[in-house]
This record gives sequence, C-alpha cells and structure tokens, in this order.
Amino acid sequence: MNAFSKMLATAAFAVSFTVPALAQESAPEEINFGIISTESQQNLRPKWEPFLEDMEEQTGLKINPFFASDYAGVIEGMRFGKVQVAWFGNKSAMEAVDRAGGEIFAQTVDVTGNPGYWSLILAPADSDLTSVDDLLKCDGSLNFGLGDPNSTSGYLVPMTFVFAQNGVDPKECFKTVRNANHETNAMAVANGQVDAATNNTESLGLIEQNNPDAFEKIKVIWKSPLIPSDPLVIKSDLSEETKQKIADFVLSYGTPDSQGDATVEKEVLAGLEWAPFRKSSNDQLLPIRVMEISKTMAQLDADDSMSADEKAAKMEELEAQKAEYQKKIDENAAASGA
Repeated sequence: MNAFSKMLATAAFAVSFTVPALAQESAPEEINFGIISTESQQNLRPKWEPFLEDMEEQTGLKINPFFASDYAGVIEGMRFGKVQVAWFGNKSAMEAVDRAGGEIFAQTVDVTGNPGYWSLILAPADSDLTSVDDLLKCDGSLNFGLGDPNSTSGYLVPMTFVFAQNGVDPKECFKTVRNANHETNAMAVANGQVDAATNNTESLGLIEQNNPDAFEKIKVIWKSPLIPSDPLVIKSDLSEETKQKIADFVLSYGTPDSQGDATVEKEVLAGLEWAPFRKSSNDQLLPIRVMEISKTMAQLDADDSMSADEKAAKMEELEAQKAEYQKKIDENAAASGA
C-alpha cells in the first residue's frame, strides 16, 4: 500500500469512529416526566403537553410524558430509571425520595396564592351525613372512597386526622372501601355510588369549573389542616448539567427570567391551576413525615396484638424520630423568620 492509500485508510478508520460519536453527542438526552394520576390521562395530557413542549424546546432535552394508572407506577418508574423527573404529591414524593433516589428541587404555587391545599371528605349534597361524627358511626352501612395509598390528601391526611386519630380502621368501619383517584372519587359521590369519599380543594375546584352539575350534587363534611403544595422531584443520579438545565427551566418558567414568552407560560401554568414555581428541597417533607409517624403511632396504640413491652419500645422509637423531625421543622422556621 502506497503512502496515499495508507493516508486514506487511516482517515476512513478515524471517520468510522468519529461520525457515530458526533451523532451520539448531538442526540438530545431523553427525560421521562412522570405525572401522577389525580385525574384520567385523557384530562391530564392536554394540561401538561404545552409545559413539556416548552421544557423540550428550552432545555434541548427530549421530554416524554410518563403516565401510570396509579401513583406507585410513577414511583416505581423513578426507582427503576424509567422516570427522571416527576410531579408528585408530598406522600408519593416521600416514597420517591426514600425508595427511588429522588430529590425535591421545586414546589408548585397555587394560582390563587394559597400557601398549599386542603384534604376534604365529600358526601352527596342530599346526604344525612354532615360531619366526621356522622361518618364514623361505623355500623357497616356506608360505602367509602379512599384515595390512592400514595396520595397525601386522598389517603395519608384523612387516615391520620380522621381515622387513626379516632382509632378507626376504615375496613372495619364501612360496608366497602375502595381506592380511586380524586376525580373518580368526586364523581362517585356526585352519582351516589359511594356515601362519602376523600378529595382535595384543588380537585374539587376543577370539578366546579369543568362539571358544575356534578359539583352541585356534592358537599364537604370535613376539611383538613393545610397541606404543603406539591413538589417536583428529580432523579439524583442525573448529571449536574442536566439537573441544572431542568431546574433553571422550571424555576424561571412564567417569570421575567424565562427564556420563552412568560405571558404565554403563565397561561400554561394557569391551566394546571398554578402560578410560577418556587425552589424547594427534601425539607418540604418534614411535616409529612411527622404526619406519617403520628398515624403509625395512633394505629400502634390501637393494636391489641402486640405485648405492652413491645408497644412501649416501638412508641419510644417513633417518638424520638418524630421529635427529630419536629426539631428540624422548628429550626427551619426560625432560620426563615417564620
């Protein structure tokens, strides 16, 4: 082989490696964005698509929506690397942080300026049920709708403040108990398919807006303490560059710092019932952790299958854990001047 031929062969050899490498570098990184099933996918998709399209355009990443039939599907998707970013409620975010390598980086803000939202228990407007006392007569005659087991407002909050606090197991109290998303529960109440069901103020607001006839058939018989607004969670093992791109996009979206049209972006957020996001961290979950422990302690106190010594030891352990979380909450409040 002469010198010229050798040069051509060497060049061809180099190109054979260089071209695929360049193609690989130019291909956008794919991010699956998980969306919890508070409503049907049919209702959620059109609300989220404009936001995700803007995210793709402004970050240069390939953004795919990821829907699942329940909250656990999104949690497990993150756990096994099928979901890299997700919108969660606080309870499901806690599971994602603890079991799926997630970390909170942003928090939603209610479009009306509320600092959070509230869990509700609904009953048909013409029902004799008017309060929690009526609900907890526990004669096995009522059909009740609980939320997804990983839902904060649909499950954790009512289980803590309505059932565990009163030493009641829903399965022993009601004729039937079924789990469903907020939309399904509200419509089941409106249609008389259940006697009462959990929900929240955000979901009920959507029912009032989108289905006023159903809304007129519903009344609220219980409202919870305030729940912190929903978090956005990102997979912690993503590259710092990618995490920064996503955080910059989310936290500037609909603000003067946005790389897009902030006015249009505010309209997109309004469709999700939100104002621009604010920065957050895993500390957002501290009140939820206290709530989870309080629920567990109430259930433990009502458990007759455990010996007194075992119960006392477990209670002591839970009290210490609860005190640790509460201390951190108090420290954060002091640092922020709250």
